[in-house]
Amino acid sequence: MTKQADSRYLRAKTDPKVREELILEHTPLIRYVAGRIAMRLPSHVSLDDLMSAGVLGLIDAVDKYDPAKKVQFKTYAEFRIRGAILDELRAMDWVPRSVRRKSSNLEEIYNKLQNQLGRPAEDEEVAEALGISLEEFYRLLDEVRGVNLLSLDDSEGPLSKLDSETVLKALGRQEEGEDPLVLLGLAELREQVAQAIAGLPEKEKLVVSLYYYDELTMREIGEVLGYTESRISQMHTKAILRLRARLRDLSGSVT
Repeated sequence: MTKQADSRYLRAKTDPKVREELILEHTPLIRYVAGRIAMRLPSHVSLDDLMSAGVLGLIDAVDKYDPAKKVQFKTYAEFRIRGAILDELRAMDWVPRSVRRKSSNLEEIYNKLQNQLGRPAEDEEVAEALGISLEEFYRLLDEVRGVNLLSLDDSEGPLSKLDSETVLKALGRQEEGEDPLVLLGLAELREQVAQAIAGLPEKEKLVVSLYYYDELTMREIGEVLGYTESRISQMHTKAILRLRARLRDLSGSVT
């Protein structure tokens, strides 16, 4: 970022006109972030509601951005927008408790099998451990996919305000200076997530890479890998469930 651009962001803190210009200039980020989140939500959740929350996140980003941290404003704004949208979703409490329980149970099964087998569990092994058919297992993945938009950990710990997309996108940043997780004081979490990703099955690892780092949509990933969009969505859900399970296992030292 140039010194001129830095100066502009600093002037926005005292000049309402510059502040308004920056907000309007970066408004497309709201639709981008809200759209990616909406793709993983039930149809009854309104995109307009998500975008309204995202506006507050963008305003917050403009007001609080510090160029001295050497993180690009677009990166910082995306995190603020996403955080505001996820806060709104938490407030809505749109995920039924029964679905949350199913998601937690799946995480426990994945972690238990990983520890028992010494490798990631296959779909058939997870279905058998749950006492359901493979078809029922895939339906369960579709049912719980939205839960994993929210925090990596439901407890009141350092992970409780971080959604999976924020953390995974942060790991993919190649910018000068500190990455967002370091700025949040969670450098150790960065290493733990990287370790957990390394343990994913290859196809799921590739889906994570294409979705979070290359920013392809589920449909585009399906076209690249030769799978249906639904199948890619299931792979993504399994990857996030495995990551959540491993992070719960590893994060006892993160305080």
